[in-house]
Amino acid sequence: MMKTTQYFDFIRNKPDRARIKDTWIEFVIRNPVKTEIQSDNRIRLWALIKEENKYLRVVLLEDGVTIHNAFFDRSFKEDK
Repeated sequence: MMKTTQYFDFIRNKPDRARIKDTWIEFVIRNPVKTEIQSDNRIRLWALIKEENKYLRVVLLEDGVTIHNAFFDRSFKEDK
């Protein structure tokens, strides 16, 4: 079971977010192509979701476990 914030639980009900599968979020956490630490110490992770041909960004709290946000990042470009 994934550990999530109240914000994530709320935002997950939006139509554009509801289709994001838990398995995709777990995939990003385990297989990021890029990781960044934000100024507030939250952790951004990106990975390509092949079924959608889009990059999913997952934002974790500083504990590295709790999911705060997940969305398809239209502006992300993987470094080659």
